[in-house]
This record gives sequence, C-alpha cells and structure tokens, in this order.
Amino acid sequence: MSDEPIKPAPAGFAAWRWPSAFVLVAALGLVAFITLIKTPERLIESAGKGAAGVAGALDDAAANFRQGNITETFVASLPSLETGRGGLLELAKVTATETFRSEDELTYDFKWFEVDAGTTTTEIRVPVTYRYHLRMRDAWQLYVTNAVCVVHAPEVRPSQPPAIHTDSMEKSSDEGWARFNAVEQMAKLEKTITPTLRKYAGDERHLGVVRENCRKTVSEFIEDWLLREGQWGEGRLRFVKVYFPGEADPPPVVVENDRERSGSN
Repeated sequence: MSDEPIKPAPAGFAAWRWPSAFVLVAALGLVAFITLIKTPERLIESAGKGAAGVAGALDDAAANFRQGNITETFVASLPSLETGRGGLLELAKVTATETFRSEDELTYDFKWFEVDAGTTTTEIRVPVTYRYHLRMRDAWQLYVTNAVCVVHAPEVRPSQPPAIHTDSMEKSSDEGWARFNAVEQMAKLEKTITPTLRKYAGDERHLGVVRENCRKTVSEFIEDWLLREGQWGEGRLRFVKVYFPGEADPPPVVVENDRERSGSN
C-alpha cells in the first residue's frame, strides 16, 4: 500500500477553468466562421453599389451627350467615319432614259419664191444613271430635343459626270428631201449630251426625285453613329430628323470641320 498522500479534487473556480476555456475557444471559432460566411455577401453588396455607381456615371455621360453640343462630338468622329471615296457619303442614285432631239430646217429663198428643202431631224435616247452625295467635311449641325436627334446635313451634290449607258443608246435620223446632213447633225447632237446631263443632274427636277432617298440615307448614317456612341435605343435617342439646306432654320450654333475651315478640297 502506497504511502503517497491523496490530492484533494479541485473545487470552486479551478474546477471550471479548463471547460470554460474550451467553451470560449469554441465560441470564438463560431463567430469567426459566421463572419467568414457573411463576407461574400458584403462583397457582393459592395460590388453592386460599385456597378450602380458606374451606371450612374454612364447615365450622366448620356445626359451630357443629349443636353450638350452634340455637333462637336459628331464632327470629331468624322475622320473615322469617312468612306473610301475621299470623304463623300453617297446618298442615292437613279436611272432614267433621256431623249435628245435636234431639228434643222432649210429654206432656199429666191427672188420671187421660196423652196423648202426639208427638215433634218436627229434623235438620241440613252439611259443615264445620276448619283448624289454629300461632302462629309462640309458643315453639320446636330442637336437633341425630346429623344429626337435633329440633323442639319450638308448640301446634296450630284456626282459628275452622270453615267451614260452608251451600250443601250438608240439613234435615229430623218433627212428632208434635199438634205444630206444627218451624219453631221448627229455628231453635233452627241457632243451636247454630256454638258446637258451635267446641268440636268443639278436641277431641281432631278434633285426633287432623289431628295427623300437622300434623307433616308443620312438618317440611317446618323442612327449607326448614335448606336456606336451608345446613344441609340430604349431610354435614349429613338428618332432622327434630317433637314437639308433651305428646308428649315438651322440652330444657332454652327460647327464646321477643321479641314473645311482650313480651305482644303
């Protein structure tokens, strides 16, 4: 039998010291776990606020775009929008058959009487294609009102010379009984075709035929630009209204392309 004395069991606070420490450690671990689980939610919430901030900035930019002077923004983008035809935007083309006619009457006047030698008539019928464009470096004016982009576009110009379809040209001539000049008269008539067609291309009758097609092309061009700028669609700009020179009073601000002001051709 051992003579070692028996240690008495701890009592009071000492008896609960280690269990209390274990419980405390477990509680701290639980708090840390809960905090870890909640972190992604907080991160998501913060990210959401950040996205909302970005969206707000974009809305502010759109508001400035709509309310500010849209003309400078458009003109600044023209170098990247120019077509391969040296800065010309082709608007419309139309093909029509044009008729050229010449009559030459000859009368011999004798002392007591006159003799009608007859009339030589020559005629040419030929299909002609007229093309129309505007110069992108000319002055543009744009402004926005009630979700409508109003555009004062440059002048519509004929592309010269018109395309003459000589393969479909029809000629006819009729000489008077004492006339032998049909070939000569036909040659003279042919020489008048190109200068006459140049005048036709720029007259109001021909411009009136293509004006609405030109307006549609400019409208589509501006819509594409607005789409690239993020300003076209639901909640933004929805309509484009195009005016050509002389159709409506322009807005007060006129902004020209720098190249036009420098006098480049």
